[in-house]
This record gives sequence, structure tokens and C-alpha cells, in this order.
Amino acid sequence: MTPVRALLAALACLALTACGGTDAAAFPEGSTMERIRERGVLTVGIKFDYPLLGFKEPASGRITGFDAEIARLVARDLTGSERNIRFVETMPSHREDFLRQGVVDIVVATYSITPARQEVVSFTDPYYVAAQDLLVRAAETAIDDVRDLDGRTVCTATGSTSAERLRGLVPGAELVIVDTYSECVPALVAGRIDAISTDDTILLGLLNRNPEGLKLVGKPFGPEPYGIGVPKDDAVFRDHLNGLIAGYLRDGRWDRAFRDTIGVTGATPGRARPTPAPAEPAR
Repeated sequence: MTPVRALLAALACLALTACGGTDAAAFPEGSTMERIRERGVLTVGIKFDYPLLGFKEPASGRITGFDAEIARLVARDLTGSERNIRFVETMPSHREDFLRQGVVDIVVATYSITPARQEVVSFTDPYYVAAQDLLVRAAETAIDDVRDLDGRTVCTATGSTSAERLRGLVPGAELVIVDTYSECVPALVAGRIDAISTDDTILLGLLNRNPEGLKLVGKPFGPEPYGIGVPKDDAVFRDHLNGLIAGYLRDGRWDRAFRDTIGVTGATPGRARPTPAPAEPAR
């Protein structure tokens, strides 16, 4: 090798070392991060039927949406490529079990942080802050607020915080509990129910796929901070992910993920964008 080529090779090596996050020395020995790096793939629990968040495109089979993009960023940081990812469809009622049983490494699936769930699994800092809202028929004039649901039929999903909040706010509402919100849409269009209630971003995705004859009430209530779910007591993994999330919020990657997914509807981040945790001082 000529001296010039040797120098170029050395510079390339230095560049890879500076940019790469997959060097064995980058992660503590025996940590979840190291195991994922050695395995070469990140397994993620996600929704397959939530447009704009986690959605399996019928034509291509690709998982799209904001949650999917956040998961791909994590895969890139842990394995060196966003392609090193395996998505597992995860219903609301399956999230805790999938983490406890090791079916997935993380859950990125509109997973609201609650004290009850924190008894079973651990959460990162919020990467998105939603709020509950209502989806109704476009011609509906009698439902302008959550309190107007008294005596009406409302569709929501099993295992969700939405059902719990509705029971507390409007005990007179009749709740129809289904496995997934996509089941609610035909019932709303046909007039069998009066409203769908869940996080506003989920409703925005349903509206984006079914724009004719439906509308978002636009009176959000109850914050819903989404965290990445990790196995209980894996503090090292959780803290590492917290650092990644803070980095995405600071360096523009969070904003690009939002722009390319939820932002296509014309929505702006607003209160959905968390304030990143302060960067740790250099040591």
C-alpha cells in the first residue's frame, strides 16, 4: 500500500470510529444494549393499524408512522443501521406481557406512562405528549365536549387509558370496548355508536384515512405522555434510551420524524414535543 493510500485508510478508520455507535466498547459489558448489538437486530412492539403512528402499509408491508421512525432511530444507534429492526404487532393489552416475556426488546406503541403500568414495566422519559379527544360524524352538532357523551355510546380500546378516563369523567356514557380503534370507524360511520375517544394523534390518523363524513371535535382533555416501554428494572437500558431521546429532540431528528409522518396532515408539534432533558456535562 502506498503512503497516500495508507493515510487515506487511516483517516477512514478514524471517521468510522468517530461516527460509529456499534463498537463493543460503546456499551457496558452484559448490558441490554450490548446484547442487541451482538444479535444485530432490535425487536420492537408496535401498532400495525394506527395511521401516522404505527401502520402496516397494505401494498408494501412497510411499517410507517412516527412511532416507527423513532424506533428506527433507536435501531440505528444500537446496531448501526435502521434496517436492523424487527417489528412485532402489539395490541394495547399485550404490551406489558410482551416486555415481561422477552417477546420484544422495547415497546414503541402509543404507550402512555401511568403509575399502574410503571408497577409492571419501566418507561423512558416522554418522547411525545398526546391528549385525549373525540372523533364524531361530520354532521354531529350535539357533541362539542367530553361532557356531551353522557347517555351516548362511545367506542374505545381494551387496555387503554382512554376507557379509564371516560369512566371517571362521564360515568353515564356507554362504552363499547374493542381490540383496536380501526374497529370503531365502521360503527361510527354506520351510526351504531356516537363517538370514538382516544388520543388525538390516533384519531387524527383515523381521520386521515377516513376523511369523508368524520371530524375531530378538537377539545382535548387529559395529557397522554408516550414513553418507550422497557423491561422492569433495566435502568441501564432505560437511561441509555433517555439519552437517545434527548439527542433526537436536540439535533432535529425528532422534528424530521414528525414532519414526515404526523406533519403531512398539516399538524404542528406544539405541546406534543417534549422538552429534552439537559445534556450531561462532559467528564
